[in-house]
Amino acid sequence: MFALLVAVLIQPAPAPTVVTLGTLKAAAPATWKSGKPSNLLRSHQFSIAAADPEIAPAEVAVFKEASPKVEEKFAEWKATFVIPDGKTADDLGAKTDEFTVADATVHTLDVSGTWKYRERPRDPKSKQELRPDTRVLWVVLIQKEETTHIRLAGPAAVVNKHAAEFLTWIKSAK
Repeated sequence: MFALLVAVLIQPAPAPTVVTLGTLKAAAPATWKSGKPSNLLRSHQFSIAAADPEIAPAEVAVFKEASPKVEEKFAEWKATFVIPDGKTADDLGAKTDEFTVADATVHTLDVSGTWKYRERPRDPKSKQELRPDTRVLWVVLIQKEETTHIRLAGPAAVVNKHAAEFLTWIKSAK
């Protein structure tokens, strides 16, 4: 009985989920709970729990075979946030960055505010849901033959806590 208890207690942790990003691969952090992608455009989907069970989790979604048109996508994504009267999408205080990972150029867009979320953004029948106090980090990872979009989105408090981990994960791709 003791041997069985010891064997159960010292079982190795499950292997991390390895995500393919174009021709690169990156092992997802152990704290990210892998789930079935909610639609066919997603190759991977993860949930990141909040420390407070009253707060919704954040989500990481990976989209393969995506558009490499960075400026066009950034404008489209900024427009998914409520823009205050008399302001433009550029007044949202969005931050952008660019860096290199292996043979890929990585562009990031970081926006906070009230997000006009749609499960299927291009489907006019998909119900829009206003999500206040949301932060979204979008990544466009461009390689010669393939572009991948990656998104970390959720309550600002949760995304704030995991943003550095998310970017470290992107930068770990090999």
